[in-house]
Amino acid sequence: MGWDALMSHNELFVLALLSISVTAGLFGAILGLGGGVVIVPALTLLFHIPIRYAVGASIISVIATSSGAAATYVRDHITNIRIAMLLEVATTLGALGGATLSPYIPAKFLYMLFAGIMIYSAAMMGRRRKGDVLAPAESDRWAKRFKLASSYPDQSLGKEVAYGTTKVPLGFGLMILAGIISGLLGIGSGALKVPAMDSAMHLPIKVSSATSNFMIGVTAAASAGTYSMRGDILPFIAATVALGVLCGSWIGTRIMMRLKSTMIRRMFIIVLILISLEMGLKAFGINVR
Repeated sequence: MGWDALMSHNELFVLALLSISVTAGLFGAILGLGGGVVIVPALTLLFHIPIRYAVGASIISVIATSSGAAATYVRDHITNIRIAMLLEVATTLGALGGATLSPYIPAKFLYMLFAGIMIYSAAMMGRRRKGDVLAPAESDRWAKRFKLASSYPDQSLGKEVAYGTTKVPLGFGLMILAGIISGLLGIGSGALKVPAMDSAMHLPIKVSSATSNFMIGVTAAASAGTYSMRGDILPFIAATVALGVLCGSWIGTRIMMRLKSTMIRRMFIIVLILISLEMGLKAFGINVR
């Protein structure tokens, strides 16, 4: 059933949109991604909503996911706020550079680059490394200087897990790259932030996801005003999406606390592969939305 038909059946439209938004918030909270991974394809493919309104709703879903999940993760001492503040500087700088360069770089090249980065990130996250949870990495001198080491309570293990941080300059550089890609393609960079923290800085996957949730809300809030001024945010759709995503993220935070790190890693790898396939198809002019 298309958008116009659903709008004429208001209750059906609201229920369908709420269901999708709850799902988006749930996975967004668990994986540290904005709900746009689910929201945009669902709104455009299932409801035939114009892409600009779907992207506007996606921005709201990212803010809602972050608002719903970040507070819980901060309260439960899973989010590493020091790392989030440091890396958000890099992501913002990269996003500004990407937005400046976007008119001069062919879209086909950008999609191919992004697809390649996603495949590489999935491969890196698929490698079983000793530094994940059971054998925390020792902090290097940069991490010690910024006091980035911390610990978090892992309910699946039933204990407090201490962890260190390594290769901070590399992580900072990858965050700049994540910001550039985000600015060039106009997408959220959660799919790049989590692999950077996980594979480069050797943070536990739960900490990477929680810290990403904290960061993506800041990035999305900065751009929401621009989308609103352009009229790309429809209040009726955005409000419904925000409500559903908040409920879903509340559920997702409780599920994530109980999941094993290996399960979260596998889920994230599947999402990365799906995103890379979508971007690869776009590079060849095939739009799946």
